[in-house]
Amino acid sequence: MLRDPKSPAGYGAILPKSVLDKDLKKVVQIETATYARSRSWATPGLLVVFLLGAVALASLSVKGGPLGSFVYVAAVVAAYMALNIGANDVADNMGPAVGSRALTMTSALAIAAICEIAGAMLAGGDVVNTISKSLLHPAEAFDTVQFIYVMTAALLSAALWIHLATFLGAPVSTTHAIVGGVVGAGMAASGIDAVAWEKIAEITASWIISPIMGGIIAAILLGLIKWKIIYRDDRVAAARIWVPVLVALMSGVFAIYLVTKGLKHIWQPSTPTVLAIGAATFVVSLFASRPWVDRRSRGMENRRKHIATLFTLPLIFAAGLLSFAHGANDVANAVGPLAAIVAAAQTGLANAGTVDLPIWVMAIGAVGIALGLSLFGPALIRTVGQKITRMDTIRAYCVALSAAITVLVASTLGLPVSSTHIAIGAVFGVGYLREFITNTGVPNPAVRPRQLFLEPKRLNETPEQALVNYQKREKRKLVRRQHVFGIAAAWVVTVPAAAILAAGLYELMRSIAG
Repeated sequence: MLRDPKSPAGYGAILPKSVLDKDLKKVVQIETATYARSRSWATPGLLVVFLLGAVALASLSVKGGPLGSFVYVAAVVAAYMALNIGANDVADNMGPAVGSRALTMTSALAIAAICEIAGAMLAGGDVVNTISKSLLHPAEAFDTVQFIYVMTAALLSAALWIHLATFLGAPVSTTHAIVGGVVGAGMAASGIDAVAWEKIAEITASWIISPIMGGIIAAILLGLIKWKIIYRDDRVAAARIWVPVLVALMSGVFAIYLVTKGLKHIWQPSTPTVLAIGAATFVVSLFASRPWVDRRSRGMENRRKHIATLFTLPLIFAAGLLSFAHGANDVANAVGPLAAIVAAAQTGLANAGTVDLPIWVMAIGAVGIALGLSLFGPALIRTVGQKITRMDTIRAYCVALSAAITVLVASTLGLPVSSTHIAIGAVFGVGYLREFITNTGVPNPAVRPRQLFLEPKRLNETPEQALVNYQKREKRKLVRRQHVFGIAAAWVVTVPAAAILAAGLYELMRSIAG
């Protein structure tokens, strides 16, 4: 027991319980404040170590020379860009899984970090086409130093814009940001003719194509699940039939997705081979998942929330696979311009065409994406997974599967799409379908009788009129409109905003260099 030496009663007096509680609370407050202060210093400390590590890797891997200093600066900028991609882009893959509570935030961050690094390092590619090759004409327009300025300004402007979007809680396309940066800096350096405008037109079209395709496919998948499982009298029996089919569909689609998108840099099989892989994966998954679904559904209550648990494990796998493919593909947004700068500095040529992607360059991109996700990703993950519309495992599963299907369909048709726009469009798609069904009772056959029963009887009112009057009074908004307009606005201004910022940065660098 705690005793008070200053007590009038002498050393042996015992402190009142209230005093002891207050003292203990003060100790806890001090410990909490100390922990918060240590965390506040940990984040900038990790960032400084990472940026210094990027410079160290560049200095160890690239020989000095007149252009060597440009590589060191570009390494820091690329590291900063990778941090922002991790903070913004990965939320599209993990947001629905977290919003549905299939994964905790900690588990989602861990899975995404591992899968992003694995995708970037294992399937990031030995060779990448420089972004400048498709958007600019460097051989005709730039000398070597100009080209390095253009790539550095483009990379920094894209990183700054994505940083701002993340701060505002808006998921944007990192690909569009880097495209806008390259176009703006290229125009500032060599005029309007240096830009391949036909490519820009394709990218602009993707603003509309991507979210619409993602939303439609996600709504179709959710509608299929509702009609074939949720609206059935015996949901458990229906789930035993259809959940294995949906899991097999997911497996087949992701097998094709990983072969054609995630692993395209290290293996490019023919179309018949890809289709055979997808079909074989579908069949194997169908027969493997049936026993699993049967075991999980034994004794299960005939309720929607219990049926939804059958989609938890497939959703986790889908989120991890999407992160793997994202790391394989989008690491180039962070380090593609850096690789182009390295090639230009080493060869003295602006038009490098295709450049080798050194392991140290990929490492900067992979670690940066994982670190940015861990430190700054949770806020945007909550926006995607919770603030647009309410998620559960079924809806989140539809979003993940829609993202993979839409990318494959668009690639087959030769349509330019953004994975970010697809995922967000899919979230809106399931939200608007829920809203439509809730407010109309169509196509849910169980809603109409319930609405008519709840509707008060009115004089000379037919059942059809009762339903219409009920719907007019009870319409619900299940998608938060402010996020629709805010995210759409961020998408529209990404390319021009990054372009204007890049042009200003290019002029600033040129004026500093004299």
